Amino acid sequence: IGVFEPQSGDNGAGGKQEVLGIQYANSVKPTVTIGGEEYKIELDIQDNQSSTDKAVSAAQQLVADKVSVVLGSYGSGVSIAAGTYFANAKIPAIGCSCTNPGVPLGNPYYFRVCFLDPFQGSVMANFAKDEFSAANAYVLSMLGEDYGSGLATYFVNAFEDLGGTVTSEQFPEGTSDFSAYIQNAINAGADVIFAPCATTYAAQIITQAASAGFDKPITAGDTWESSVILDAQKGTSVQVYCSTFFDENDDSGAAKEFVTGFKEWLNADSQKLTNNGGNDIVAAVSALGYDGYMVALEAIKAAGSTDGTAIRDALYGVNYDGVTGNITFDQTTGDANKDMAYIKKAADGAFEFVKTQSVEG
Repeated sequence: IGVFEPQSGDNGAGGKQEVLGIQYANSVKPTVTIGGEEYKIELDIQDNQSSTDKAVSAAQQLVADKVSVVLGSYGSGVSIAAGTYFANAKIPAIGCSCTNPGVPLGNPYYFRVCFLDPFQGSVMANFAKDEFSAANAYVLSMLGEDYGSGLATYFVNAFEDLGGTVTSEQFPEGTSDFSAYIQNAINAGADVIFAPCATTYAAQIITQAASAGFDKPITAGDTWESSVILDAQKGTSVQVYCSTFFDENDDSGAAKEFVTGFKEWLNADSQKLTNNGGNDIVAAVSALGYDGYMVALEAIKAAGSTDGTAIRDALYGVNYDGVTGNITFDQTTGDANKDMAYIKKAADGAFEFVKTQSVEG
């Protein structure tokens, strides 16, 4: 099984957490039975370095290694960049947390176990309206970044449909000084900031918003559910909220069992703990990585083969009760049929569950 994930670059922190979920799943189910014979499952981990350029060489390596199925990636841009290579090699890919609608477009070999950005953008727009009575939003994303730009657009459209006013800006890659953007948000009279971007930039935005005395909520999508965000928010009065796929306090059977086992597994290895951000908080992307691996196993078993096209065909019939909810796939797009998000707040080193938000509200 190929693991196509960032282990370095802007999304390295989140990528490491997604890989941890995959590795834990591999420790739980290290073998698969095909045609009555048991096979050991090997993980082939390739670092796409959070870069669309490097993503291509990482994808080509997995193709050359003749993996049966690919898991990843954290980051929609790298997933889109690699998709053609997997499709041409007839290797199915299962995205764990890449939420941009463009990932499977024109690609019959890309599936996903997460919800999508049009839903997530709408959820956060509705949350801003319902929770804070926000009438004026400031939206900030990185220029040329598929995930953030897409999510920003969906938020803007939904917020304006709700009668709100939006000021929208983009920052160039490599920006480290966000003070002017934060001042622009203040000058615009923003009731809320929505800033879907990589955690390296997010940490700077939070820290600099605290320095500027910005006292309104700062919100974002799933990438902000990270220890990097908790560390930046800790000790400040900045209100930080994000939408995500999973809550470690979910006490349903599968989720509870996963959280208990994953924490034990993490705490038994100092390097794994470091890769998780130095603590045993269970990130939603770890839960999605776990589900992605288990879904791949279901498809391999159903296919009774390691042939990529046979596994791809079998994925359409998968019905798996995962730790992030039931997973079935849309027969046209290969996207998971999901309609619920968790809203969390970063507060003094931990994420607090705020509410669940479905399509209906």
